[in-house]
Amino acid sequence: MIKKIIKRVSVTILVLIVLVIGASSIVITNENEYSLIRQFGKIDHVVSQAGVSFKIPFIQSVDTLPKQTLLYDLSPSDVITSDKKTMICDSYILWHITDPQKFAQTLNSSILNAESRLDAIVYNSTKNVISSTSQDDVISGRDGALSVAILANIGDSLDQYGIELLSFEVKKLDLPSDNKAAVYERMISERDNIAATFTAEGNSEAQKIRNTTDKEVTVMLSEAEKSAEILISEGEAEYMRILSEAYNDPARQEFYSFVRSLDALKASMQGGNKTVILSPDSPIAQIFYGK
Repeated sequence: MIKKIIKRVSVTILVLIVLVIGASSIVITNENEYSLIRQFGKIDHVVSQAGVSFKIPFIQSVDTLPKQTLLYDLSPSDVITSDKKTMICDSYILWHITDPQKFAQTLNSSILNAESRLDAIVYNSTKNVISSTSQDDVISGRDGALSVAILANIGDSLDQYGIELLSFEVKKLDLPSDNKAAVYERMISERDNIAATFTAEGNSEAQKIRNTTDKEVTVMLSEAEKSAEILISEGEAEYMRILSEAYNDPARQEFYSFVRSLDALKASMQGGNKTVILSPDSPIAQIFYGK
């Protein structure tokens, strides 16, 4: 009886040991994480695909690192522009782990260590970019140009930590409250001066165009009047030539004399008086008498 009990206890213990060993040898990796298999404290290999894998129980251990995109909100900080103006920059970044083994070796698998390193690198890059940019350009670059410049300045310096910086976004980039009004007034004044300069240059250019146009119109009118006078002179000359030829022809001379006499008579009959009294020796009377 005692032997049976001992046997059952032994079997139970053996089953429990097998279960414990089996459970400690299974590694379950989720979609949003990396599994780091360590052996005697050193990384033996990394499991990056979701699923079930195995490790050596009691010899190997498992650490996990996030695989998804992470957000880190940087603390607002003072930065100085190239024209020695202080501004307050409040921003955040999006990042993820690209090389979990390198991340674990350089940052001790700590997200806090990574965020501390990111904070320093991003702040230094922000300070360097803004310190080489005027305040006006910094303000106008809030639509994205500033973020691009800061990312370009960071470059691939985070590769050594197995990190990739996906995005740098500015939540707020503003002036200190104590001098904000004065700076805005100065910017408005500068913009007004620039606008006044552009307006004056535009008016000057417009006046030059008007003067040139007036000159061209005057020249064109002068040439047109000259051409008109020439045509009139040529027409009168042609008219006199035709009359001269007509009067030189005896067959036509009498007819033209008759027509011109009628024209003269018509011209003399103006106003309400339509009666004309001619003497017998009048040239017009001679025409009507047929003499």
